[in-house]
Amino acid sequence: MGLYDYVQVMKKVGFNFPIFLTLIHYSTSWILLGILRASSLLPVSPPSKTTPFAPLFSLGVVMAFASGLANASLNQNSVGFYQMSKIAVTPSIVLAEFVIFRKTISYKKVLALVVVSGGVAVATVKDLEFNFFGACIAIAWIVPSSINKILWSDLQQQANWTALGLMWKTTPVTVLFLVALMPCLDPPGVLSFRWDLYSSSAIFLTALLGFLLQWSGALALGATSATSHVVLGQFKSCVILLGGYLIFGSDPGFVSICGALTALAGMSVYTSLNLQESREKQIFQLQTQTLPLSKPKAISETTTRDEAATANAA
Repeated sequence: MGLYDYVQVMKKVGFNFPIFLTLIHYSTSWILLGILRASSLLPVSPPSKTTPFAPLFSLGVVMAFASGLANASLNQNSVGFYQMSKIAVTPSIVLAEFVIFRKTISYKKVLALVVVSGGVAVATVKDLEFNFFGACIAIAWIVPSSINKILWSDLQQQANWTALGLMWKTTPVTVLFLVALMPCLDPPGVLSFRWDLYSSSAIFLTALLGFLLQWSGALALGATSATSHVVLGQFKSCVILLGGYLIFGSDPGFVSICGALTALAGMSVYTSLNLQESREKQIFQLQTQTLPLSKPKAISETTTRDEAATANAA
């Protein structure tokens, strides 16, 4: 679900129940996935024996906390504070990948990510209104959001799950835990909300958009990495800011424009480093594939020389 759509529903429609709204979105996604499955349009999942149940269950739980706490944080805090907490996801992913998979990144990438995060902060973070409860929710959201992206990327790339197949397996667990979160984070009065045509249309339209956004995000995570997915989201924010300034004449301010340009420069360096690593990995794989082919040739030449020497001696 887009940030703008969520704000519109929460503020204009007056639906101030973030966890229940998230529950509606995932329930709608589950229904749409069921329709695709019944129509034989859902991609075939890998054999269940190749992926234990624990990672799938963990991903479903983490998705519930990541999405639910994100919407709850936006309901409690200003958009600026929400954007600031999103920036903290990048170092959290780097740390979590090191702890879980012992994955390290080069210092050049670290510097590029620091430039990106600093530029995005300058460009997008303006108002930092929050309260203590909202700040606690925002801090609690950072960890599950990071783990969520890491697990999505790992299961698709290592276990060969498709985006829709993984969504179908994990969404029921997410729905279950969102139901458990509702009494803890949603304010009372959800049953007294007035469901008219306008509010119902707005809420279920955002649910449809949420399904498409989740699907596109899963596809991006399967094709890249958790860190690259965050950088891609920050790239979108900077392009929107600069596009509004160049095309529609909006005035975000000189400092914000400089921050966006700085972030884009850092993203360019980060992308260049990723492409360089990808080329080096491809070259290494080609070398390892050709080495076994050269050994039999060497053995054959040695054998031929030995046979020739034996014949001459005879």
